[in-house]
Amino acid sequence: MHSARAFANQYRQTGASSAILDASPHQLVTLMLGGARERVQLAMACLQRGDLARKAQAISSASGIIGGLNSTLDMKAGGEIAEGLHALYDYFQRRLLEANGNNDAAPLAEVDELLGDIEQAWRAIDPAAPAPVDGTQ
Repeated sequence: MHSARAFANQYRQTGASSAILDASPHQLVTLMLGGARERVQLAMACLQRGDLARKAQAISSASGIIGGLNSTLDMKAGGEIAEGLHALYDYFQRRLLEANGNNDAAPLAEVDELLGDIEQAWRAIDPAAPAPVDGTQ
């Protein structure tokens, strides 16, 4: 017999799969950034309550997502921006490793904040977003 929690998890996974299937490339990056942040925040919560095994899983998942983001960079077309993101993603990986090995929340908070900055900037350049109204028409 299935529990309410199992049905809720199945519903959530179906919703996430739907969002991914319907997403543009820009939206996929947005979803990945948000997913990485969620895992980092989960790792911080697990660390706070002493659930070190779950913390390690969350960090590993965040690291995988960041690796995926890094692999999507087009270094030739992206120029300096791609190079900067590549360096940041590499830095994030090192900070996540440090947080995991030392059970330290500070690197996790730093990665979350920086990912938030990238996510905010990425959302600001959404090609599907309506053009801002400047009142000069």
